[in-house]
Amino acid sequence: MARGRQSGAAALGPQLFAAFLLVALASTAVLTAAALIGSDRGLVAARQSERDRTAARVAAEAGDAYTAAGGWAGADLRQARVLATAAGARLFVLDARGRIVASPAGTGPGRPGGHGPVAAAGTVTRTVTAGGTAVGAVRLAFGSPAATSGRNVAWSWILPSAAGAVAVAAAVSWYVSRRITRPLVRLAAAARALAAGDRSARARVSGPGELGELATAFDRMADELNRAELGRRRLAADVAHELRTPLTGLQAGLEELRDGLAEPDPARLAALHDQALRLGRIVGDLAELSAAESAALSLHLADVDAGAVAREAIAAHAAPLDAAGITVRADLADGVVIRADADRIHQALGNLLSNAVRYCRPGDTVTVRVRGEGADAVIEVADTGPGIPDAERSHVFERLWRGTSGRGVAGSGIGLAVVRELVSAHGGTVAVAPGEGGGTVFTVRLPRAAMYP
Repeated sequence: MARGRQSGAAALGPQLFAAFLLVALASTAVLTAAALIGSDRGLVAARQSERDRTAARVAAEAGDAYTAAGGWAGADLRQARVLATAAGARLFVLDARGRIVASPAGTGPGRPGGHGPVAAAGTVTRTVTAGGTAVGAVRLAFGSPAATSGRNVAWSWILPSAAGAVAVAAAVSWYVSRRITRPLVRLAAAARALAAGDRSARARVSGPGELGELATAFDRMADELNRAELGRRRLAADVAHELRTPLTGLQAGLEELRDGLAEPDPARLAALHDQALRLGRIVGDLAELSAAESAALSLHLADVDAGAVAREAIAAHAAPLDAAGITVRADLADGVVIRADADRIHQALGNLLSNAVRYCRPGDTVTVRVRGEGADAVIEVADTGPGIPDAERSHVFERLWRGTSGRGVAGSGIGLAVVRELVSAHGGTVAVAPGEGGGTVFTVRLPRAAMYP
């Protein structure tokens, strides 16, 4: 199948070349025909114009001869014959009654000639006047060698030019077809390799216009797929690591009870129950992260007051904050309206407050601020806790990541990753920085509702 697809893709080149060449041939044929017809008509028009001028000059000479002789009898028509012969024509002179008075055969004055030579396509007739009165006519019968010669000259120039144009068009068609199909062939090969499992396959080609953009987009897509695959593997390893410890403890405890090595006293059962709860928390956190990652598909947006949402989140976590000995301060500006899902923003702020409960010490302070800055609504959750080391601060929003200070703290390292996903789903950002007097500051920026300045 792969071989068939490759041959089909390669056949596009000859097809494009044939199409381009066919268009070039058709265009050249039309232009050649137009040039030949135009040149022929031009030659005919020029020849006819020259014949008209010759006939006018011959008629003028014949009129002068008539005036000098006082009639056609004895008129000296030699100069008129010279002009006609030089133009390649036979001269017939007719009197006012249409009788031939002079011809190439030597017809004399008064000799009946009917109406002269039969009119043909190569015949030009002009009236002869003397003293303003029509006294006869001259009729010139032209041959056609000049027309044939002119047409031959036109053909000798136009046909070689047409052949040269076809040759140039063929060369350009070949180049363009190669220019178009080469990136497509490379792109198809890279796509097949990527589908076969080669994650390093890339097109790495440049092409004209949209073809180059397509190749670049494919390479970026492959990079994103590679990063997603690495992330999936890392997540699987992290989840396995997080689940292994409670599962091992739970399994060991149950085997001891099964084998009678330990008594099922309340302390032992409570320890096993704690392990089961830890497993449940990890599974719940993973489900929460999965829901947060798809939050953009399930947001119920409305105009909500960011200060009111923060106030509700503080009230919901008042009990665990008090139990941890943490003082909460609120500086919540009113009228900072955002277009958001209130439940999801409440969830994000709740995770930040829960994080403070885990890591802050008794006597520390958590300050929640809400304010407007231009087109953004800014929500800050600052604490005076032990803070986060500089080397670890860039990892706090990664899945299942827990710093050195969190090894003895309950949790799965998913809460802050959920915060980032929820905030990103609303088109906002979340950042972490050290506090001025120590501790940590989490800053959430969300776009304000468009109807509010």
